[in-house]
Amino acid sequence: MAKQGISTSFETSNGQTVTIETGKLATQADGSVVVRQGNCMILATVVSNKEVKEGQDFFPLSVDYQEKFASAGRIPGGFFRREARLSDYEILISRLVDRVLRPLFPEDYLCDTQVMISLISADQSIMPDALAALAASAALSVSDIPFNGPISEVRVCKIDGQFVVNPAKQDIERAELDIIVGASGKSIVMVEGEAKECSEEDMLEAIKMGHQAVKVHIDAQLKLVELMGGKKPWRDYPKPLTSDEIRNKVWATFREKVYSVAKSGLGKNERKAAFSQIKTELNEMIGGWESEDEQRLAKKYYGDLEYEVVRNLILDEGIRLDGRKTDEIRPIWTEVDYLPSAHGSAVFTRGETQSLTTVTMGTKLDELMLDKAMEVIYQKFILHYNFPAFSTGEVKPNRGPGRREVGHGNLAMRSLKNVLPADADNPYTIRVVSDILESNGSSSMATVCAGSLALHDAGVKMKSHVSGIAMGLITREDGKVAILSDILGDEDHLGDMDFKVTGTEKGICGCQMDLKVSGLSYETMARALEQARVGRLHILGKLKDSIAEPRPDFKPHVPRVEKILISSEFIGAVIGPGGKVIQEMQKETATTINISEVGDKGEVLIYGPNKEAIDKAMTRIKGIVSVPEPGEVYEAKVKSIMPYGAFVEFLPGKEGLLHISEISYKRLESMEGVMNVGDIIKVKLLDVDKKTGKFKLSRKALLERPSSN
Repeated sequence: MAKQGISTSFETSNGQTVTIETGKLATQADGSVVVRQGNCMILATVVSNKEVKEGQDFFPLSVDYQEKFASAGRIPGGFFRREARLSDYEILISRLVDRVLRPLFPEDYLCDTQVMISLISADQSIMPDALAALAASAALSVSDIPFNGPISEVRVCKIDGQFVVNPAKQDIERAELDIIVGASGKSIVMVEGEAKECSEEDMLEAIKMGHQAVKVHIDAQLKLVELMGGKKPWRDYPKPLTSDEIRNKVWATFREKVYSVAKSGLGKNERKAAFSQIKTELNEMIGGWESEDEQRLAKKYYGDLEYEVVRNLILDEGIRLDGRKTDEIRPIWTEVDYLPSAHGSAVFTRGETQSLTTVTMGTKLDELMLDKAMEVIYQKFILHYNFPAFSTGEVKPNRGPGRREVGHGNLAMRSLKNVLPADADNPYTIRVVSDILESNGSSSMATVCAGSLALHDAGVKMKSHVSGIAMGLITREDGKVAILSDILGDEDHLGDMDFKVTGTEKGICGCQMDLKVSGLSYETMARALEQARVGRLHILGKLKDSIAEPRPDFKPHVPRVEKILISSEFIGAVIGPGGKVIQEMQKETATTINISEVGDKGEVLIYGPNKEAIDKAMTRIKGIVSVPEPGEVYEAKVKSIMPYGAFVEFLPGKEGLLHISEISYKRLESMEGVMNVGDIIKVKLLDVDKKTGKFKLSRKALLERPSSN
């Protein structure tokens, strides 16, 4: 008999039942649950160490989301046929959950904690990403791990003019707006998504609706905890050392010096050097202390001092680290067509953040294949974001993209794709690569701006430019609030919000918000969106000054492409047995030819280095798919000579006998000297035998009949 767990359920707005069950699977974990909606089932487990690693001064939380291929009845691709490292898609969902969980752990909790979320059964109509955070939070809620939850996430879409929470997977493709909202019962914690130039009002309305839906999820988690006998008391855990004496000494010694540097309006490197000098003095002061714990405490309290001074300077005096006003954008300079060999390129520099971005136009064969548990999809628009260590003046090994790079690249990709031409009007695969050469905040937004410039430079027929801006927030218990436009890296670290907004003159294309404080009002959020809109428009003006419209044509070294539709019955003939025909055509014409079936037609895309090569391939294909029409005149090539005539090829793959009697009005006794193999002649198709399919050809029908005299 199967073991019975403890479960509760709730109804979604579209009438489906969501069940949360615990006590049945993975019971040796500190907390585990299974969330089910339809056939979609997600297992979430959480385990946390009870001790803190020696010298550790941060919270080591890891969140991993993985989709088991067996959940959808599929076997993974690749050599080993097993789930390997997390895909970019799984990393993005892991980040979504991480960003809403992390702020709700106690600040003094530093024990290594791991949250693992697995899709163990898939439902083709349900998106599991909107249930992952619910499962993770429920697992934490039934454990004794310190956590100020519960929380949850939902997807909110605007479809056919109506806002819908967690719509069916097949309906999301029609969405004008698609965001994930993560929240606690009291406030919004995280927002991420994209839109097709939506208004700020629509974005705010979607966030509000998402928060109301999250509250239903939270009530269900609280009910599950009640069914288990109530919330378990938090476990005892090692608290970090504290010392009011050391804190007071550090603050008294260095407060004025930190204030002086923070108010100076220095550039990043100069400011960093000035703060480093203060830290050197701090190290000299504590160098004689015997206790390493006390030394670490002094450094921690110095960090707290910087945090406090910079925030108060902004709130009380309106002075930012670089001297700007709260709504002021850093100086911008741009350059397009910087790299002569790239298909498109641009440099975008805003303050001390710089992106060098390239665009490459590829064929359909270059599409990105995503082998996911629920489906295999192909992506025509690819964006990669690179953040080398030298961009911040550091030395680090290059180990490939991390989760941050994947997340930043995804935000930029989603922002730009909404203004690209429709797939039907764009036969190319487009890859955008942003290399961050300098960084002092908002590098993902620099990627959006540089990407828009580079796409215009490449001649991609975008609907409009897209710009991006990162907004910050500083709050204090006395109610003072400062909203910051175009935040620096330090302001991101020291602030209470990082709200990235991208869009055009018409509206928002993408957003990503992370809050570190609870209770942010919708009025403040509306102010931030409006301030972001003003800043976004300012940046759009700078982009237009550089290149106002996409280039009228692609650059000479961009591969050309032509499209032709053929009857699906000819697809096999163009490809040939084992691909022989199409491979020969590509080799002889120096082109790349791709064929795919679209409805009852075959879509043929021909990519070539120039028009001559494409025309040559096009002629070959048209010849293969052409249906011989009686009465038409064709250019034919003599393939072989027989005593009774010549066999000629008048269309690719179509040969017929030109009988000796149809060559000339003059009676020919033999074929000797009349024509040679390889000769090009014109013939007229007189008829096609309905039974045998043989072609009746004539050359004399094109000659002037001799007079009877």
